[in-house]
Amino acid sequence: MPQYDLFHNQVKNALTKDGWTITDDPFILEYKGLRLYADLGAEKLFAAQKMQQKIVIEIKVFNSPSLISELEKTLGQYNIYVSLIKRINPEHKLYLAIPEAAYQDFFLKPAIQDILSDQ
Repeated sequence: MPQYDLFHNQVKNALTKDGWTITDDPFILEYKGLRLYADLGAEKLFAAQKMQQKIVIEIKVFNSPSLISELEKTLGQYNIYVSLIKRINPEHKLYLAIPEAAYQDFFLKPAIQDILSDQ
């Protein structure tokens, strides 16, 4: 089993407080002999729209000395998960949870925004 990220319980609690039901901890992605683990699976019923939204959350801390290396690794993992989710859980949408400091200090840089918009 994978190790929990530093902010695992905080993300889980925030989702629960927002009305999400945690369905998987971790969310297992199995496909043709490959077994990977995303951090969380959750769902929420939107009564007004009479529909249920299902999400998968991958949590990343972004605390390494090289944030660009961390981004490279994260984008690779993200793309692999998207590919598998499309095949085995197409009703789910993948989200990346990161600390606010990483978002403010790194993800809002114009070059990083351009890279992310291509994803």
